[in-house]
Amino acid sequence: MIGGSLSFFILSQILPVFGNEIDAVETLPEEMFDHTNTNLRTNNLVFYLYLHGFASSPQSAKAQYLGDRFQSLNLSLTIPDLNQGGFYNLTLTRQIQQVEALFPADSTPVVLIGSSFGGLTAAWLGERHQQVERLVLLAPAFQFLNHWQPKIGDEQMRRWQAENALLTYHYREQRQIPLNYNFVTDITQYDDSRIQRPVSTLILHGQHDDVIPIQASQDFAAQRPWVNLIELDSDHALGNVLPEIWQAIRTFCQLDSDKMGVS
Repeated sequence: MIGGSLSFFILSQILPVFGNEIDAVETLPEEMFDHTNTNLRTNNLVFYLYLHGFASSPQSAKAQYLGDRFQSLNLSLTIPDLNQGGFYNLTLTRQIQQVEALFPADSTPVVLIGSSFGGLTAAWLGERHQQVERLVLLAPAFQFLNHWQPKIGDEQMRRWQAENALLTYHYREQRQIPLNYNFVTDITQYDDSRIQRPVSTLILHGQHDDVIPIQASQDFAAQRPWVNLIELDSDHALGNVLPEIWQAIRTFCQLDSDKMGVS
């Protein structure tokens, strides 16, 4: 069982901070949108995927905004639900494998857009797959545990490991759901410094981000000349700069060109 003090600690201290990322500016009704509609032109040159953040969903405001923008160009943006398999068993490895399974079987180029933990997932997919030709990372969760563990604290981390469950507020479910400690043991296998494949990459990160500080993206970009970092006057959610993000994506992915995202 999880003690009440742990439940309160996670809900009242970690999640109002970490949860801000979580594409949770506003959650919109699922029935309002269908951005995987097969009637849309998927574009036989490029397959576009959006990966939502931790404890979020395809119905987040950021996911739906970008899906709507792609739809306005008669393009399909596939937005998978990364909670499949249950939030309790979430790991970075599972998330990577889930997205890999969506890649076209032929050589169709893939463009990944990822938010926070979804951005970290996208970066690792770009490292592993030549098929990934462009990355757009929105406040990517580089150095994830380095930023998250201090917010939880050593004592709470020990309790999480002992009890094998940490109550975590999930924005789609609008309730606390336990997360297995395997999440931690799994992510320790992933060293961001090993992400070295020169994939054309655009990072957009808020200067006032107190969840994943912009320094994490600055450090990542500084060692990789193929990465372009745009610093925005925003926080981790990036909710006040969505039009700027869309314009940057549209330019970076050449969505107005004949090739529609392929250089």
